[in-house]
Amino acid sequence: MTPLDFLRRYEFDDRGMRGGYYPSAPLEVEEGDRVGVVLMNHGGPETLDDVEPFLYNLLMDPALLDLPVGGYLRRWVCRALAWYRADAVKDDYELIGGGSPLTRLTQEQAQDLETHLNDHFGDPTGIDFRTYAAMRYWHPFSEEAAAQMEADGVDQVVLLPLYPQYAMSTSGSSLAYWHALDEADEIPSWPTTSVVEYAANPKYVQALSERIDEGLQRFARNRREDVQLLFSAHGIPMRDRNRREDPYCCLVHTTVEEVMNHRGRDRPYHTAFQSKIGLTRWLTPTTPDKLNDLAQDGADAILVVPVTFVTDHVETSYDLDIRVREQAEAAGITHYEVTSGLNTHPLFIEALGEAAVAQLELPVDVDQLRIGGDGLSQDYPLRPLEERPLYTPDQHETRCPHCDGNPKARRWTEEDGSDQRPVQTEPEERVASESSQSPAASS
Repeated sequence: MTPLDFLRRYEFDDRGMRGGYYPSAPLEVEEGDRVGVVLMNHGGPETLDDVEPFLYNLLMDPALLDLPVGGYLRRWVCRALAWYRADAVKDDYELIGGGSPLTRLTQEQAQDLETHLNDHFGDPTGIDFRTYAAMRYWHPFSEEAAAQMEADGVDQVVLLPLYPQYAMSTSGSSLAYWHALDEADEIPSWPTTSVVEYAANPKYVQALSERIDEGLQRFARNRREDVQLLFSAHGIPMRDRNRREDPYCCLVHTTVEEVMNHRGRDRPYHTAFQSKIGLTRWLTPTTPDKLNDLAQDGADAILVVPVTFVTDHVETSYDLDIRVREQAEAAGITHYEVTSGLNTHPLFIEALGEAAVAQLELPVDVDQLRIGGDGLSQDYPLRPLEERPLYTPDQHETRCPHCDGNPKARRWTEEDGSDQRPVQTEPEERVASESSQSPAASS
Protein backbone atom coordinates (compact mmCIF):
# COMPACT_ATOMS: atom_id res chain seq x y z
CA MET A 1 0.00 0.00 0.00
CA THR A 2 1.48 3.33 -1.02
CA PRO A 3 1.44 6.33 1.32
CA LEU A 4 -1.11 7.93 -1.00
CA ASP A 5 -3.34 4.85 -0.81
CA PHE A 6 -3.27 4.96 2.99
CA LEU A 7 -3.92 8.70 3.00
CA ARG A 8 -7.11 8.12 1.01
CA ARG A 9 -8.27 5.30 3.28
CA TYR A 10 -7.46 6.93 6.61
CA GLU A 11 -10.26 8.57 8.57
CA PHE A 12 -9.88 10.02 12.03
CA ASP A 13 -12.27 8.37 14.47
CA ASP A 14 -12.34 7.12 18.04
CA ARG A 15 -10.35 4.02 17.12
CA GLY A 16 -7.32 6.20 16.47
CA MET A 17 -7.50 7.79 19.91
CA ARG A 18 -8.15 4.57 21.81
CA GLY A 19 -6.30 1.95 19.76
CA GLY A 20 -9.54 0.25 18.86
CA TYR A 21 -8.66 -1.03 15.41
CA TYR A 22 -8.37 -4.51 16.89
CA PRO A 23 -9.87 -5.88 20.10
CA SER A 24 -7.81 -5.99 23.26
CA ALA A 25 -9.72 -9.05 24.43
CA PRO A 26 -7.60 -12.20 24.83
CA LEU A 27 -7.27 -14.78 22.06
CA GLU A 28 -7.71 -18.45 22.86
CA VAL A 29 -4.75 -20.54 21.73
CA GLU A 30 -4.32 -24.29 21.86
CA GLU A 31 -1.49 -26.76 21.80
CA GLY A 32 0.06 -26.82 18.33
CA ASP A 33 -0.93 -23.25 17.46
CA ARG A 34 1.60 -20.79 16.11
CA VAL A 35 1.27 -17.26 17.49
CA GLY A 36 2.83 -14.36 15.62
CA VAL A 37 3.87 -11.41 17.80
CA VAL A 38 4.37 -8.30 15.67
CA LEU A 39 6.68 -5.63 17.08
CA MET A 40 5.66 -2.31 15.53
CA ASN A 41 7.97 0.68 15.32
CA HIS A 42 8.72 3.73 13.15
CA GLY A 43 11.71 2.22 11.38
CA GLY A 44 14.57 4.32 10.11
CA PRO A 45 16.88 4.87 7.13
CA GLU A 46 19.71 2.35 7.22
CA THR A 47 21.80 4.28 4.68
CA LEU A 48 22.02 7.93 3.69
CA ASP A 49 20.29 7.10 0.37
CA ASP A 50 17.27 5.93 2.37
CA VAL A 51 16.79 9.26 4.15
CA GLU A 52 14.72 11.10 1.54
CA PRO A 53 12.20 8.31 0.83
CA PHE A 54 11.95 7.63 4.58
CA LEU A 55 11.11 11.29 5.20
CA TYR A 56 8.51 11.22 2.44
CA ASN A 57 6.78 8.20 3.98
CA LEU A 58 6.80 9.89 7.39
CA LEU A 59 5.45 13.22 6.14
CA MET A 60 2.66 11.51 4.21
CA ASP A 61 1.23 9.88 7.35
CA PRO A 62 -2.09 11.62 8.18
CA ALA A 63 -2.05 10.16 11.71
CA LEU A 64 1.23 11.98 12.37
CA LEU A 65 0.75 15.23 10.44
CA ASP A 66 -2.66 16.72 9.81
CA LEU A 67 -1.78 18.88 6.81
CA PRO A 68 -4.48 21.09 5.22
CA VAL A 69 -3.96 19.45 1.82
CA GLY A 70 -4.74 15.96 0.57
CA GLY A 71 -4.42 13.62 -2.37
CA TYR A 72 -1.91 14.39 -5.10
CA LEU A 73 -1.29 17.88 -3.74
CA ARG A 74 -0.14 16.48 -0.39
CA ARG A 75 2.05 13.97 -2.21
CA TRP A 76 3.72 16.82 -4.11
CA VAL A 77 4.15 18.90 -0.94
CA CYS A 78 5.63 15.99 0.99
CA ARG A 79 8.03 15.08 -1.80
CA ALA A 80 9.23 18.69 -1.85
CA LEU A 81 9.60 18.80 1.95
CA ALA A 82 11.46 15.48 2.00
CA TRP A 83 13.87 16.73 -0.67
CA TYR A 84 14.35 20.03 1.18
CA ARG A 85 15.07 18.36 4.54
CA ALA A 86 17.09 15.40 3.29
CA ASP A 87 20.56 16.97 3.25
CA ALA A 88 20.28 18.35 6.79
CA VAL A 89 18.92 15.07 8.14
CA LYS A 90 21.67 13.13 6.36
CA ASP A 91 24.19 15.21 8.30
CA ASP A 92 22.52 14.09 11.53
CA TYR A 93 22.74 10.44 10.55
CA GLU A 94 26.35 10.78 9.48
CA LEU A 95 27.20 11.83 13.02
CA ILE A 96 25.70 8.61 14.45
CA GLY A 97 27.30 6.19 11.99
CA GLY A 98 25.63 6.82 8.63
CA GLY A 99 22.20 5.33 9.35
CA SER A 100 19.62 4.52 11.97
CA PRO A 101 20.32 1.62 14.35
CA LEU A 102 16.59 1.34 15.13
CA THR A 103 15.75 -1.51 12.74
CA ARG A 104 18.72 -3.61 13.81
CA LEU A 105 17.92 -3.07 17.48
CA THR A 106 14.23 -3.86 16.94
CA GLN A 107 15.16 -7.12 15.23
CA GLU A 108 17.41 -7.97 18.17
CA GLN A 109 14.51 -7.26 20.52
CA ALA A 110 12.30 -9.53 18.41
CA GLN A 111 14.85 -12.36 18.54
CA ASP A 112 15.27 -12.11 22.31
CA LEU A 113 11.50 -11.89 22.83
CA GLU A 114 10.90 -14.98 20.69
CA THR A 115 13.41 -16.94 22.75
CA HIS A 116 11.86 -15.71 26.00
CA LEU A 117 8.30 -16.51 24.94
CA ASN A 118 9.11 -20.02 23.76
CA ASP A 119 11.31 -20.86 26.75
CA HIS A 120 8.79 -19.67 29.35
CA PHE A 121 5.40 -20.12 27.70
CA GLY A 122 5.73 -22.01 24.45
CA ASP A 123 7.64 -25.14 25.43
CA PRO A 124 5.41 -25.94 28.45
CA THR A 125 2.20 -25.54 26.41
CA GLY A 126 3.12 -26.82 22.96
CA ILE A 127 2.58 -23.37 21.42
CA ASP A 128 5.08 -21.95 18.95
CA PHE A 129 5.79 -18.23 19.24
CA ARG A 130 7.25 -16.32 16.30
CA THR A 131 8.17 -12.65 16.42
CA TYR A 132 8.29 -10.16 13.54
CA ALA A 133 9.37 -6.55 13.10
CA ALA A 134 6.92 -4.33 11.20
CA MET A 135 8.15 -0.81 10.51
CA ARG A 136 5.86 2.06 9.65
CA TYR A 137 8.08 4.20 7.42
CA TRP A 138 10.88 1.95 6.18
CA HIS A 139 11.80 -1.69 5.66
CA PRO A 140 10.73 -4.16 6.83
CA PHE A 141 7.22 -2.76 6.26
CA SER A 142 4.10 -4.37 7.66
CA GLU A 143 3.48 -6.04 4.29
CA GLU A 144 6.85 -7.77 4.52
CA ALA A 145 6.19 -8.96 8.07
CA ALA A 146 2.75 -10.28 7.08
CA ALA A 147 4.17 -12.13 4.07
CA GLN A 148 6.68 -13.90 6.31
CA MET A 149 3.94 -14.70 8.82
CA GLU A 150 1.84 -16.27 6.08
CA ALA A 151 4.81 -18.34 4.92
CA ASP A 152 5.42 -19.45 8.52
CA GLY A 153 1.83 -20.61 8.97
CA VAL A 154 0.86 -18.26 11.79
CA ASP A 155 -2.55 -19.01 13.36
CA GLN A 156 -3.14 -16.01 15.69
CA VAL A 157 -1.59 -12.57 15.92
CA VAL A 158 -0.66 -10.21 18.76
CA LEU A 159 0.09 -6.67 17.58
CA LEU A 160 2.62 -5.22 20.02
CA PRO A 161 3.70 -1.62 19.32
CA LEU A 162 7.08 -0.69 20.74
CA TYR A 163 5.54 2.45 22.18
CA PRO A 164 4.74 1.82 25.87
CA GLN A 165 2.64 5.01 25.95
CA TYR A 166 -0.14 4.98 23.35
CA ALA A 167 -0.48 7.95 20.99
CA MET A 168 -2.53 8.30 17.85
CA SER A 169 0.59 9.35 15.93
CA THR A 170 2.68 6.33 16.96
CA SER A 171 0.87 3.14 18.02
CA GLY A 172 -2.34 4.45 16.46
CA SER A 173 -0.69 4.99 13.09
CA SER A 174 0.88 1.52 13.06
CA LEU A 175 -2.37 -0.17 14.05
CA ALA A 176 -4.37 1.88 11.53
CA TYR A 177 -1.97 0.95 8.75
CA TRP A 178 -2.14 -2.77 9.58
CA HIS A 179 -5.93 -2.52 9.65
CA ALA A 180 -5.98 -0.74 6.27
CA LEU A 181 -3.89 -3.53 4.77
CA ASP A 182 -6.28 -6.06 6.29
CA GLU A 183 -9.38 -4.29 4.92
CA ALA A 184 -7.82 -3.98 1.47
CA ASP A 185 -6.98 -7.72 1.46
CA GLU A 186 -3.31 -6.90 0.99
CA ILE A 187 -2.41 -9.14 3.95
CA PRO A 188 -4.08 -12.26 5.34
CA SER A 189 -6.73 -11.81 8.02
CA TRP A 190 -5.88 -13.58 11.28
CA PRO A 191 -7.60 -13.72 14.66
CA THR A 192 -5.89 -10.67 16.15
CA THR A 193 -5.52 -8.87 19.46
CA SER A 194 -3.55 -5.71 20.18
CA VAL A 195 -1.60 -4.26 23.09
CA VAL A 196 -2.59 -0.62 23.44
CA GLU A 197 -0.24 0.46 26.24
CA TYR A 198 1.99 -0.87 28.97
CA ALA A 199 3.13 2.43 30.46
CA ALA A 200 3.10 1.15 34.04
CA ASN A 201 4.38 -2.40 33.55
CA PRO A 202 6.60 -3.01 36.60
CA LYS A 203 9.41 -4.62 34.63
CA TYR A 204 9.45 -1.84 32.06
CA VAL A 205 9.58 0.63 34.96
CA GLN A 206 12.42 -1.25 36.65
CA ALA A 207 14.38 -1.47 33.40
CA LEU A 208 14.18 2.32 33.02
CA SER A 209 15.32 2.72 36.62
CA GLU A 210 18.32 0.48 36.01
CA ARG A 211 19.29 2.54 32.96
CA ILE A 212 19.17 5.59 35.25
CA ASP A 213 21.50 3.85 37.71
CA GLU A 214 23.89 3.11 34.85
CA GLY A 215 23.72 6.71 33.67
CA LEU A 216 24.49 8.07 37.13
CA GLN A 217 27.77 6.15 37.07
CA ARG A 218 28.97 8.48 34.32
CA PHE A 219 29.09 11.39 36.75
CA ALA A 220 32.00 11.93 39.12
CA ARG A 221 31.33 10.33 42.47
CA ASN A 222 31.30 13.67 44.27
CA ARG A 223 28.64 15.03 41.87
CA ARG A 224 26.13 12.17 41.78
CA GLU A 225 24.02 13.46 44.66
CA ASP A 226 23.54 16.73 42.76
CA VAL A 227 22.27 15.13 39.56
CA GLN A 228 18.68 15.94 38.58
CA LEU A 229 16.68 13.75 36.17
CA LEU A 230 15.03 15.10 33.04
CA PHE A 231 12.65 12.61 31.43
CA SER A 232 12.46 13.50 27.72
CA ALA A 233 9.49 12.14 25.77
CA HIS A 234 8.57 12.41 22.13
CA GLY A 235 6.00 15.17 21.72
CA ILE A 236 2.60 15.22 20.04
CA PRO A 237 0.53 18.18 18.78
CA MET A 238 -1.52 19.94 21.43
CA ARG A 239 -4.44 19.56 19.05
CA ASP A 240 -4.40 15.82 19.64
CA ARG A 241 -4.30 16.30 23.42
CA ASN A 242 -6.95 19.03 23.67
CA ARG A 243 -9.41 18.42 20.87
CA ARG A 244 -9.03 14.68 20.45
CA GLU A 245 -8.19 13.67 24.02
CA ASP A 246 -5.12 11.67 23.08
CA PRO A 247 -4.10 9.78 26.28
CA TYR A 248 -0.37 9.99 25.52
CA CYS A 249 0.56 12.88 27.81
CA CYS A 250 -1.08 11.23 30.81
CA LEU A 251 0.61 7.91 30.04
CA VAL A 252 4.01 9.60 29.89
CA HIS A 253 3.50 11.19 33.31
CA THR A 254 2.30 7.85 34.66
CA THR A 255 5.53 6.17 33.60
CA VAL A 256 7.62 8.95 35.12
CA GLU A 257 5.75 8.72 38.40
CA GLU A 258 6.05 4.93 38.53
CA VAL A 259 9.79 5.12 37.88
CA MET A 260 10.28 7.68 40.63
CA ASN A 261 8.07 5.71 43.03
CA HIS A 262 10.22 2.68 42.31
CA ARG A 263 13.32 4.75 43.11
CA GLY A 264 11.82 6.19 46.30
CA ARG A 265 11.85 9.66 44.71
CA ASP A 266 15.59 9.80 45.33
CA ARG A 267 16.29 13.08 43.54
CA PRO A 268 14.60 16.03 41.77
CA TYR A 269 13.03 15.14 38.45
CA HIS A 270 11.27 16.86 35.56
CA THR A 271 9.42 15.92 32.37
CA ALA A 272 9.76 17.58 28.96
CA PHE A 273 9.03 16.84 25.29
CA GLN A 274 11.13 16.83 22.13
CA SER A 275 11.10 16.30 18.35
CA LYS A 276 8.52 18.82 17.25
CA ILE A 277 7.50 18.54 13.58
CA GLY A 278 5.61 21.25 11.72
CA LEU A 279 4.34 24.66 12.79
CA THR A 280 1.51 23.80 15.19
CA ARG A 281 1.86 23.93 18.97
CA TRP A 282 3.10 20.73 20.61
CA LEU A 283 3.30 19.52 24.19
CA THR A 284 5.42 21.68 26.46
CA PRO A 285 7.84 22.30 28.01
CA THR A 286 10.33 21.39 25.32
CA THR A 287 13.49 19.63 26.43
CA PRO A 288 15.80 22.57 25.52
CA ASP A 289 13.47 25.05 27.25
CA LYS A 290 13.39 22.97 30.41
CA LEU A 291 17.18 22.67 30.42
CA ASN A 292 17.46 26.43 30.12
CA ASP A 293 15.08 26.85 33.07
CA LEU A 294 17.06 24.38 35.16
CA ALA A 295 20.32 26.12 34.33
CA GLN A 296 18.86 29.47 35.36
CA ASP A 297 17.83 27.87 38.66
CA GLY A 298 21.44 26.84 39.26
CA ALA A 299 21.38 23.19 38.17
CA ASP A 300 24.59 22.08 36.46
CA ALA A 301 24.30 18.26 36.55
CA ILE A 302 21.50 16.68 34.50
CA LEU A 303 20.85 13.10 33.43
CA VAL A 304 18.40 12.96 30.53
CA VAL A 305 16.20 9.85 30.37
CA PRO A 306 14.59 9.17 26.94
CA VAL A 307 11.48 7.81 28.60
CA THR A 308 9.33 6.89 25.58
CA PHE A 309 12.10 5.64 23.30
CA VAL A 310 12.87 1.94 23.70
CA THR A 311 15.88 1.82 21.35
CA ASP A 312 18.81 4.07 20.61
CA HIS A 313 18.18 6.06 17.43
CA VAL A 314 18.61 9.50 15.94
CA GLU A 315 16.36 11.24 18.46
CA THR A 316 18.51 9.99 21.31
CA SER A 317 21.95 9.48 19.79
CA TYR A 318 21.92 12.76 17.84
CA ASP A 319 19.13 15.04 19.15
CA LEU A 320 19.76 14.47 22.86
CA ASP A 321 23.38 13.36 22.96
CA ILE A 322 24.80 15.89 20.48
CA ARG A 323 22.50 18.80 19.61
CA VAL A 324 20.75 19.26 22.96
CA ARG A 325 24.03 18.57 24.80
CA GLU A 326 25.57 21.59 23.05
CA GLN A 327 22.57 23.73 24.05
CA ALA A 328 22.73 22.52 27.65
CA GLU A 329 26.44 23.22 27.97
CA ALA A 330 25.96 26.68 26.45
CA ALA A 331 23.30 27.34 29.10
CA GLY A 332 25.73 26.43 31.88
CA ILE A 333 24.99 22.76 32.53
CA THR A 334 28.55 21.48 32.74
CA HIS A 335 27.68 17.89 33.65
CA TYR A 336 25.23 16.44 31.11
CA GLU A 337 24.58 12.79 30.25
CA VAL A 338 21.91 10.75 28.43
CA THR A 339 20.90 7.23 29.42
CA SER A 340 21.15 4.51 26.81
CA GLY A 341 18.00 3.03 25.31
CA LEU A 342 16.37 -0.05 26.80
CA ASN A 343 17.26 -2.03 23.67
CA THR A 344 17.51 -5.68 24.77
CA HIS A 345 17.53 -5.08 28.52
CA PRO A 346 16.33 -8.44 29.93
CA LEU A 347 13.62 -6.82 32.07
CA PHE A 348 12.25 -4.92 29.09
CA ILE A 349 12.11 -8.15 27.08
CA GLU A 350 10.20 -9.71 29.98
CA ALA A 351 7.84 -6.72 30.00
CA LEU A 352 7.14 -7.22 26.30
CA GLY A 353 6.54 -10.90 26.97
CA GLU A 354 4.06 -10.07 29.73
CA ALA A 355 2.25 -7.57 27.50
CA ALA A 356 1.89 -10.17 24.74
CA VAL A 357 1.00 -13.21 26.87
CA ALA A 358 -1.57 -11.24 28.87
CA GLN A 359 -3.59 -11.02 25.65
CA LEU A 360 -3.72 -14.80 25.22
CA GLU A 361 -5.71 -17.57 26.86
CA LEU A 362 -3.15 -20.37 27.10
CA PRO A 363 -4.08 -24.01 27.78
CA VAL A 364 -2.59 -23.67 31.29
CA ASP A 365 -2.53 -20.94 33.94
CA VAL A 366 -0.12 -18.36 32.57
CA ASP A 367 0.82 -17.18 36.05
CA GLN A 368 1.97 -20.66 37.04
CA LEU A 369 4.31 -20.58 34.03
CA ARG A 370 5.67 -17.20 35.15
CA ILE A 371 6.33 -18.26 38.71
CA GLY A 372 7.57 -21.77 38.11
CA GLY A 373 4.65 -23.32 40.00
CA ASP A 374 5.69 -22.11 43.45
CA GLY A 375 3.03 -19.43 43.68
CA LEU A 376 5.36 -16.91 45.33
CA SER A 377 7.81 -15.28 42.97
CA GLN A 378 5.46 -12.78 41.24
CA ASP A 379 3.43 -10.17 43.06
CA TYR A 380 0.94 -9.38 40.28
CA PRO A 381 -1.12 -11.58 37.96
CA LEU A 382 -1.26 -11.14 34.21
CA ARG A 383 -4.65 -9.97 32.98
CA PRO A 384 -5.83 -8.74 29.57
CA LEU A 385 -5.68 -4.99 29.15
CA GLU A 386 -9.45 -4.51 29.22
CA GLU A 387 -9.66 -6.34 32.57
CA ARG A 388 -7.11 -4.12 34.33
CA PRO A 389 -8.44 -1.17 36.31
CA LEU A 390 -7.50 2.39 35.49
CA TYR A 391 -5.55 4.40 37.99
CA THR A 392 -7.68 6.75 40.02
CA PRO A 393 -6.83 10.43 40.66
CA ASP A 394 -5.88 9.72 44.28
CA GLN A 395 -3.27 7.22 43.03
CA HIS A 396 -1.48 9.91 41.01
CA GLU A 397 0.43 12.54 42.89
CA THR A 398 2.00 13.98 39.75
CA ARG A 399 -0.49 15.88 37.63
CA CYS A 400 -0.09 16.22 33.89
CA PRO A 401 -0.54 19.95 33.16
CA HIS A 402 -2.42 19.17 29.95
CA CYS A 403 -4.86 16.55 31.31
CA ASP A 404 -8.22 16.67 33.06
CA GLY A 405 -6.87 14.99 36.19
CA ASN A 406 -8.28 11.53 35.37
CA PRO A 407 -5.43 9.08 34.72
CA LYS A 408 -5.64 7.10 31.49
CA ALA A 409 -3.14 4.34 32.35
CA ARG A 410 -3.97 0.79 33.34
CA ARG A 411 -2.65 -0.70 36.58
CA TRP A 412 -0.62 -3.90 36.39
CA THR A 413 -0.35 -4.64 40.09
CA GLU A 414 -3.29 -5.14 42.40
CA GLU A 415 -2.69 -2.16 44.66
CA ASP A 416 0.42 -0.60 43.05
CA GLY A 417 1.50 0.44 46.54
CA SER A 418 -0.72 3.51 46.28
CA ASP A 419 -1.31 3.53 50.02
CA GLN A 420 2.43 3.53 50.72
CA ARG A 421 3.73 6.11 48.28
CA PRO A 422 6.05 8.77 49.70
CA VAL A 423 4.91 12.36 49.56
CA GLN A 424 6.09 14.17 46.46
CA THR A 425 8.41 17.00 47.42
CA GLU A 426 8.72 18.62 44.00
CA PRO A 427 5.57 18.75 41.86
CA GLU A 428 5.83 18.77 38.11
CA GLU A 429 5.97 22.26 36.66
CA ARG A 430 3.09 23.56 34.59
CA VAL A 431 5.03 25.34 31.90
CA ALA A 432 3.15 26.61 28.87
CA SER A 433 5.92 27.91 26.67
CA GLU A 434 5.72 27.55 22.92
CA SER A 435 8.06 25.11 21.20
CA SER A 436 10.74 26.54 18.98
CA GLN A 437 12.50 23.36 17.87
CA SER A 438 13.09 22.76 14.21
CA PRO A 439 11.74 19.60 12.55
CA ALA A 440 13.78 16.46 12.93
CA ALA A 441 13.59 12.91 11.63
CA SER A 442 11.82 10.37 13.83
CA SER A 443 14.09 7.34 13.89
